[in-house]
Amino acid sequence: MAMQIVMDHTGDTRHYFSTNDPEALAKAERRFKELTGLGFTAAVRTGSGEVSKIRSFDPNAEETLFFPRLVGG
Repeated sequence: MAMQIVMDHTGDTRHYFSTNDPEALAKAERRFKELTGLGFTAAVRTGSGEVSKIRSFDPNAEETLFFPRLVGG
């Protein structure tokens, strides 16, 4: 079961989906495009404690993290 974790000011929201379910996979890809379109940064874990920024949906990623855009002042 794959997971998308969306971080925001309230904490995080986790969306689980099966990579064997075409409908769930399409929904996860739409969520990816929506969030990155809103300015979220997407990253996948590449090793213990390591992450790598991604710019396109990876259906093979077990876990994708979405970080909101930082706003400075």
